[in-house]
Amino acid sequence: MRCEIRHTTEYRYPKPAWDSFNEVRLHPSREARQSVRLFHLHVEPEAVITSHKDYFGAIVHHVHVHEPHTLLRIEAQAIVDTHPVPLPPPIPFAELRGVCAPHTEFLVASPRVPAGDWAEVFGVRKPAPGDDLPGFLTDLTTSLYRRFRYDTRATTVSTPLAEFATHGRGVCQDFTHAMLGIVRGLGIPGRYVSGYLYSGGEMVGAEATHAWVECFLPGSGWLGYDPTNNCLARERHVKIGHGREYSDVSPVRGTYYGGGRGELGVEVRVYGEQ
Repeated sequence: MRCEIRHTTEYRYPKPAWDSFNEVRLHPSREARQSVRLFHLHVEPEAVITSHKDYFGAIVHHVHVHEPHTLLRIEAQAIVDTHPVPLPPPIPFAELRGVCAPHTEFLVASPRVPAGDWAEVFGVRKPAPGDDLPGFLTDLTTSLYRRFRYDTRATTVSTPLAEFATHGRGVCQDFTHAMLGIVRGLGIPGRYVSGYLYSGGEMVGAEATHAWVECFLPGSGWLGYDPTNNCLARERHVKIGHGREYSDVSPVRGTYYGGGRGELGVEVRVYGEQ
């Protein structure tokens, strides 16, 4: 599938701001499941733009605006071809033993996915050694989709996972953190993925950057699961990058001097073509 993406972030300030510096993670990743045909970053007013790859391999742009401004507009445009992902064969849960050492950072707790028996909290049956790992992850994706309600007004980026567990309403970030807490507690490496979703009106989460989980499967590598939409992350999912949790891959974040209390506006449009 070919996906065309336009992502616009605007900061408006009541008074002039200056020395605005932002980290921008909007460049889609290049990997087996997708090819990047085009990426362009436009900033208004004129800015100094540099880039580097972060610890997890994502391309990060640094946007520095020196002059006073009351509007900062960051627009990213991309054209990405996504490719089919083969389904994994049956894998006994016991095969995880001895193969997870290189992925320890995706097994341990992090600030937004703290340690805890999240399988028990969310009422998830713990698998036996002979149970099929891909089947378990598919069932878990469905279970979380049915348990929680997608509600853009229920949580913020700082809502603790325990609070989401109690109220059962939130957005893709919350669904993803919940699944990460469960799989990591069961010894399955899991990482947070930030990206885009072409919904075609059939799925939720396409109005901004989307989030889902990638789990490590022995012999198959990393496979994406989207508990917000009860599906595998396939051609409609365009990946930007991954990390331990949301804060590792937040799309745009930064600081500035002056300006007063700014207002943030974000618009995402994803167009798909088979």
